[in-house]
Amino acid sequence: MTAKRHNIRFPSIDTNSLPQNEAYFTITDTAGVEADVRFHDYDAIYAREGLYEQLFYDRLKCQSPEKVVAILRHAMSGEPWLFNELRVFDLGAGNGMVGAELQKVGVARLVGVDISAAAAVAVGRDRPGVYDDYLALDMSRMNAAQRAHLTNWRFNCLISVAALGFGDIPVRVFAEAFNLIDDGGWVGFNIKETFLDNRDTSGFSVFIKTLILSEYLDVYHMERYRHRLSIDGQPLYYFGLACRKSGSIPESMLDAVPD
Repeated sequence: MTAKRHNIRFPSIDTNSLPQNEAYFTITDTAGVEADVRFHDYDAIYAREGLYEQLFYDRLKCQSPEKVVAILRHAMSGEPWLFNELRVFDLGAGNGMVGAELQKVGVARLVGVDISAAAAVAVGRDRPGVYDDYLALDMSRMNAAQRAHLTNWRFNCLISVAALGFGDIPVRVFAEAFNLIDDGGWVGFNIKETFLDNRDTSGFSVFIKTLILSEYLDVYHMERYRHRLSIDGQPLYYFGLACRKSGSIPESMLDAVPD
């Protein structure tokens, strides 16, 4: 089935001064009504079938889902059979692009979580059957039943792609997800390269640099790559990481993260 195509265009003004999460595009509906939509207004994007793929993958050449999965597979290449035994928790799963990549290469279990109810609807509409379970859930407000439900999956892999930083997933939510993974389990994620710059003192940057250097995470492979293009056609570089969890993140480490 051919994906629906939308009438989208980028602004003519110089947008280099805009933060990445403030970039926007204009969409025109079939009645000729125009609306400006920010790239990080995911609910508005997920609500339109095929828009996410058209915007980020067709127009801006995003390659992060397949790249991060490939980095994780490379890190596990010494024990390739283990990849098929992964019970994966996809954090910030969105409309299932990462899940579809994991399904292609074969994992044992696959559960997605996103705070956006619109993302859950989009997965059911666009990629039914990719996930064994998918929850629209704010992990910072989990009740006992929700926590037990996730714990029962006995995850041995966490993956999070194009979801960390910019306030999309708070530090404490990432820590909650990380701590659900078995010790010795795998962790695959990507982050914008500037978050590893020592000049960045934001809370997420401080947290991720501390975690990478901590006793709780062992980095197996780290690679700089082009995540996608900006709306001005410039490459946006990210780091993809494949790691193993060696211990749970303690509350003391989170308390030290600046707001």
